[in-house]
Amino acid sequence: MSPPRRPPVPMADRIDARLITIATDHVRRLGPGRVTVVGVAQAAGMTHANVYRYFPSKQALIDAVVGEALKPIEAVLADIASAPDPADDKLERLVLDLARVYRDLLERDGPVFRLYVSAVEANRAVARRHRGRIRMLVERVVDEGITTGAFEPRDRDRALSFLTDVLYRFTHPAAVLADAGLARDVLDRRLAAVVRVALRALSVGLI
Repeated sequence: MSPPRRPPVPMADRIDARLITIATDHVRRLGPGRVTVVGVAQAAGMTHANVYRYFPSKQALIDAVVGEALKPIEAVLADIASAPDPADDKLERLVLDLARVYRDLLERDGPVFRLYVSAVEANRAVARRHRGRIRMLVERVVDEGITTGAFEPRDRDRALSFLTDVLYRFTHPAAVLADAGLARDVLDRRLAAVVRVALRALSVGLI
């Protein structure tokens, strides 16, 4: 008996992915300023009018490039948040890995990371969605810590704001870009010290 056939991937999804892949390659080779819908269309073997069926503008296509690059980051952090580890361990890993994967993306794919920084500075939807997903994961781990007694903040919302404030220096994409010339081990030691202080503040109710 032959195995069941998988349902075919919708053609639109395959075309979307192909266009994003081509646009990403053009960003890397040409820089975002020289990426054009016409150029992407020619590389895909279609008309630029057809590209607009999937992405209504060049900016929408560029945002899709950014969103695709952020998906693996969100997956890594979601796995941490869903792990069975104690909440304080998970929060530490979540923060350290967020800084690490951003730096990895910057070093591996600088043009795309800079597009992400631009999206953050312009408060574009792709950046807001990503920020919302990261905040949701942090909130989930903090809430778990409160439930289990690992964290005893005086005020949950103030505690979350405190985390955002103290970790900005190491996890905000603009700060990551600004620190591109600093040695990673130096930044890692500094971030680890900040995380220890933040975890202590959460655990003993300083905030």
